[in-house]
Amino acid sequence: MNKFIERLNAGEVLVTDGATGTNLQSVGLASGMHTEDWIYDFPEKILDLEKAFVTAGSDIILTCTFGGTRLRMKNAKYGNEVVALNNRAAELARQAASSRPGVMVGGSMGPLGQLLKPFGPITFDEAKAAFAEQARALAEGGVDLILIETHFAIEEADAAFDGARSVTDLPIVISFSYDRGSRTMMGVRPAEVLKRYEAKGALMVGANCGTTLENMENIIKEYAATNSGFPLWAKPNAGMPHLNGSQTLYDVTPKLMAEFAVKYVESGAQVVGGCCGSTPDHVAAIVNAVK
Repeated sequence: MNKFIERLNAGEVLVTDGATGTNLQSVGLASGMHTEDWIYDFPEKILDLEKAFVTAGSDIILTCTFGGTRLRMKNAKYGNEVVALNNRAAELARQAASSRPGVMVGGSMGPLGQLLKPFGPITFDEAKAAFAEQARALAEGGVDLILIETHFAIEEADAAFDGARSVTDLPIVISFSYDRGSRTMMGVRPAEVLKRYEAKGALMVGANCGTTLENMENIIKEYAATNSGFPLWAKPNAGMPHLNGSQTLYDVTPKLMAEFAVKYVESGAQVVGGCCGSTPDHVAAIVNAVK
């Protein structure tokens, strides 16, 4: 059996990692750059960050492939090498994970950056094919699960799920981003997500990014009220960002983030971690609080 499924079935509370993009920005990634280009250009910086999350106690680390579909990387430096790029990202994460026994790798698949028809230019079949290509490359690279994260539209998340399921039998986690209270920007609610993707065969559902720590607690409670036995994923930002000159700052302390991680677990989450602004120090505090 897949070890991620085994550990969930055993009732273990798992801690995933923190932010990729904001942490890489602190070591030189310029705003507007494709993070995935660093997989080839600065692999040592990605590896250093992933190892830092492993050292902090993460049970799961994510690949640096949030925007790694062919459609989103159309104008990126390595836009014609998405299969090899996703393979390499999975290998880097596997290398980082090997520094501590038992650490698993999740293959990150974020949105396409454009809406599907009729709201945008992309057809469902185009989106499904792009996600399938990415999921196959991540699976071949050795990830333990597929994470479809920061989605806000059912149609695009369906394309990601169907694309991934068409090429791999790895467990799939679906995580939406709720930036309108308990709704996404497209009006999707937690109950709708849980019912839909439980029926489609997702292993977990959850939320990441979004707004405040308090709002994440409400979202996890809404998920749990829909089906209290379904495993849930919670990966909030370290608070709301604000600008200091040209620098984006997140003010939530590791201590406060850890306190809320405990609340998420008490509300029904089985995997907790951090999104934008969360550092290895945040992850270490969460580990100490929930383990």
